[in-house]
Amino acid sequence: MSAESTATKTRRRARTRAFQAEVRQLLKLMIHSLYSHKEIFLRELISNASDACDRLRFEAISKPELLAPEPSNKNSELSIEVDFDADEGWVEISDNGIGMSEDEVVQQLGTIAKSGTSDFLARLSGDEQQNAQLIGQFGVGFYSSFIVASRVEVRTRRAGLSADAGVLWSSDGQGKFTVKAMARQRRGTSVRLYLKDEERQFAEAWHLRSLIQRYSDHIAFPVSLPSSADGNDGKKEGSGEAARDVVNTAQALWTRPKREIKPEEYREFYRHIARDNEDPLCYAHNQVEGRREYSSLLYVPRRAPFDLFNRESPRGVKLYVQRVFIMDDAEQFLPLYLRFARGVVDSKDLPLNVSRELLQQNDDVRAMRQALARRVLDMLDRLAGNDADGYRSFWKEFGRVFKEGVVEDPSNRERILALLRFATTASDNDEQEATLADYVKRKPADQKEIYYIAAATPAAARSSPQLEIFTKRGLEVLLLSDPIDEWMVGHLGTYEELRFRDVTRGALAVDELPGAAPVEVARNADAEDVAGLLQRMKSVLGEAVSDVRATARLTDSPSCLALAEHEMGVQMQRILRASGQELPDSKPALEINTGHALFKRLALREGDAGMFEDLTRLFHEQAMLTQGRELANPGDFVRRVNRLLEA
Repeated sequence: MSAESTATKTRRRARTRAFQAEVRQLLKLMIHSLYSHKEIFLRELISNASDACDRLRFEAISKPELLAPEPSNKNSELSIEVDFDADEGWVEISDNGIGMSEDEVVQQLGTIAKSGTSDFLARLSGDEQQNAQLIGQFGVGFYSSFIVASRVEVRTRRAGLSADAGVLWSSDGQGKFTVKAMARQRRGTSVRLYLKDEERQFAEAWHLRSLIQRYSDHIAFPVSLPSSADGNDGKKEGSGEAARDVVNTAQALWTRPKREIKPEEYREFYRHIARDNEDPLCYAHNQVEGRREYSSLLYVPRRAPFDLFNRESPRGVKLYVQRVFIMDDAEQFLPLYLRFARGVVDSKDLPLNVSRELLQQNDDVRAMRQALARRVLDMLDRLAGNDADGYRSFWKEFGRVFKEGVVEDPSNRERILALLRFATTASDNDEQEATLADYVKRKPADQKEIYYIAAATPAAARSSPQLEIFTKRGLEVLLLSDPIDEWMVGHLGTYEELRFRDVTRGALAVDELPGAAPVEVARNADAEDVAGLLQRMKSVLGEAVSDVRATARLTDSPSCLALAEHEMGVQMQRILRASGQELPDSKPALEINTGHALFKRLALREGDAGMFEDLTRLFHEQAMLTQGRELANPGDFVRRVNRLLEA
């Protein structure tokens, strides 16, 4: 029977579908929020084409037939072609890479499967420069086509499928797209953009050549335009092979000698692999020979990605083996605390069929991981030494993650400690700019400890009552306010033989502090009366505190809470409870400034049981608030304060 079957007819019938809701919102925002960065569509589409060629070469490791020459294209070399028609106003980017099946077309061009879509949409508004940076980062570069195009058509066939398994996808970006089966002789994908009238300059040969050389010169596959000698203005011929000019260098950047690579080439390559519109803070290119042979090109970004603090998010470098792309996000080559680094590693020793499981067990990979970690630390050392503003930017973006290295990378502990930055009481601002070496240089000669305090914010730490005696003595204290700080400092041990000391823990022996003579604090003359009052206060507070005792650490405040030496800090308790862990109730000691006017008032009202209890609880509640703790009953606290104000 010559007529097509019903199934075939059904398959060839065009089907119209609605974009995923997030895609519709994305298209609306993208089309209307990018004005001076319109050319990024070409960079994104060429990068996608390069990825498709990389993925075909990887699949061909186990299926060599996928790279066999096809009847429509005798040349099996992977390449990218850019064609255009200035008269009709279209530009087309084609590759002979992996291509897509019909299901993949619907999934990849109709939805945003990557996690973080809501974050992207929340950020894609207002700031045009920021919007342009986010496009590639969130894996939505294809949709940038609609910035300049009124209609987009995608013709594709997945490698390994028959010629009648081609797919035509088309949309005007207004909420729907159409998918139709078609015959396609060539594998790979062609994306044709029918340009808006005001964007027709993107169908001019000189403009396309300029943009390709600027944004895509680093692409490792040939990117070509129709030869200017053809005189065909970029139109694709219906038959025959038109002459073409390769516009880019078409050589993997990391394989070239460093002396031949310009700084702008390094920067553009970073933008390609990181999908970032900003330059990196720094980079390092190394080619290692000897027992292990590999090349690495590593970058430190200028901005943190949206999912940096999610330790489960994809991370790592792009892995190549003998210049063959193997995988994105090869996390085995960098420790987790350096997950902000981007780059490429190309090994000559690993097998082409290497898997993530094999990478975890490979001795060469472990050795490369250690070496690459040192490369990143070298970069940061140079950045800190040569560009203070640049390192300050790095620390603001990535400092909280970098601190994890204190625990995760003991072999590089000393180098990591030298790169840490802290806010301290020696500065009037709350910026984390002081090094541990700075602290040691400024301390008194007889000081044997490094003092620190942890709080929710630098301002809260700076205003803590526990700092009063240190401020009077002129002793510098580190102000720790990042959630990770207490965990980190618990693993620091010593620095330059100085032990780290939390000023909120234990009974402080003020007379043993270094510096000037002890600060004289007015005290109640009758020690027995003071001891009796403190014991009575302990009876009022009961199990809420472990002890009530006099202290000389306070000079202005009436009271504070002191943790036991080995008790978990308040910030760490808060983090663990927020993660769902159950912890025993903390019972710190309440320390009293017995020379304070409020304590003298307490002594005068000893015979008034109600007033004595209110004043005692006020001492405790004030101390809780200054330490960042939550009151069990804020209403009772307010009523108690009101009663005392009326008394």
